[in-house]
Amino acid sequence: MAGTAAALSLTLTACGSSSMPGTDHGAMPSTSSSRSASPSMGDMPGMSRTADGNGLSDIQDGYRLTPKNATLPSGKQAAYRFTVTGPGGKPVTGFALDQTERMHFYAIRSDLTGFQHIHPTMTPDGTWTASLASLTPGAWRTFASFTPDSGRGKGRDFVLSRTVTVPGNATNAPLPAPATSAEVDGYTVTVKGEAMAGMAHPLIVTVSKDGKPVTDLHPYLDAYAHLTAFHEGDQAFAHLHPTTRVTGDTGGPDLAFHAELPTSGSWRLFLQFQTGGKLHTAALTLHVG
Repeated sequence: MAGTAAALSLTLTACGSSSMPGTDHGAMPSTSSSRSASPSMGDMPGMSRTADGNGLSDIQDGYRLTPKNATLPSGKQAAYRFTVTGPGGKPVTGFALDQTERMHFYAIRSDLTGFQHIHPTMTPDGTWTASLASLTPGAWRTFASFTPDSGRGKGRDFVLSRTVTVPGNATNAPLPAPATSAEVDGYTVTVKGEAMAGMAHPLIVTVSKDGKPVTDLHPYLDAYAHLTAFHEGDQAFAHLHPTTRVTGDTGGPDLAFHAELPTSGSWRLFLQFQTGGKLHTAALTLHVG
């Protein structure tokens, strides 16, 4: 697969290290992926599952994302609280495990900066709390990725989202220019593959350090790396599923992903991998034709 892959036009820029704000994964376990969704009505893997849709609705097939927050403070940690209600209107409290978690929660700013990936905690009444790191002023979108383990949606992957405002003087950052590799926390991440809108293609990520292949990637969320993408402009969501199987306590340097991005344009990819108990996050800008 790597031998037939063509170089991608990508931008990879460091987004922090193991201590990067918003990459706390020590909370309650959850599920990810998306299915068909309509435009936002709220204002917004298992390896055997596939994702479709864009995650830009707060309701789908009777399941609704209902946040407790309309705004969040800037410059300090904040708690974002929400419930997922089912077709009967009651909060859902039963969620299936996927990639070791029962809920994956994401926050992304409108200019695709400030990425945070959190595993929130749930109280018995179905209220989830996501502890967000410091946010900058602007418009943000929050995503809840889950799979009910009972009811009409049992076994189905949902991604629902809403927008939230962080008051203050907002300045948008331009999307970085394309590149095929970048440094993150002393590691070099190189990406090869090809991407066409609406078509499935393999994506190969290689991790090296000081010119040598990295083979001590520790399993993270039932894989050696986690990859999420957001579309420039509308912040549409896509989860790129890992196809490299976890066969031991360490892996690398090559990681394969199933890449199927539904629309053309620029996508911001966030690759997360773990070494020595530390989580590293790199951001990738991918132009999809």
